[in-house]
Amino acid sequence: MSKSARKKNARKKNALTQREVPWGGIAFFTVIGVIAVAAIGYAFLQSRPSSADASSIKGVVVKDGLTRNHTTDAVKYDANPPMGGDHDPVWQNCDGRVYDQPLRNENAVHSLEHGAVWITYRPGLAAAQLDALKAKVERTDYTFLSPYPSLDAPVALTAWGHQLKLQDAGDARVDRFLSAYVKGPQTPEPGAACDGAKDTP
Repeated sequence: MSKSARKKNARKKNALTQREVPWGGIAFFTVIGVIAVAAIGYAFLQSRPSSADASSIKGVVVKDGLTRNHTTDAVKYDANPPMGGDHDPVWQNCDGRVYDQPLRNENAVHSLEHGAVWITYRPGLAAAQLDALKAKVERTDYTFLSPYPSLDAPVALTAWGHQLKLQDAGDARVDRFLSAYVKGPQTPEPGAACDGAKDTP
């Protein structure tokens, strides 16, 4: 065997010069990556309301084709409380706010456009029910609560184009409505600001 052939053969046998593909490591990190992507995707899907969940809430009234123009004038709405339509350029702060006075419809409707749920109650609602609503709103971003003197039910939950009126604040549909419609798929401007605007009734 020639000298050059012996050198070539020695290089082949030298473990330090051999470069094998680390298939075990590649497989391990690929599996970890797939699991991480699947977990993130699953968590995202669980955090978003499905249309099936929303449509299965008994009693929800839906209104389509709502206008979205800004105006400083009073607006005559055809729902009470309004579910959307033209509204004031300034939104009502809705970052878990509890108001003890009625709100101006035009400001509240702007908050609905941003993905908020407006919970209203008829004055005289039992104290325990009102306390339950306050606690729920204070721990749920993109919600706000106020009395609504002309309300034809004890409690109403309103999102853009969607409304549910209830006889009892303890109704299980309250949580289902919040889950489906807070920044839900019906929102024209999901995630737009819910604070930094009108903070008074």
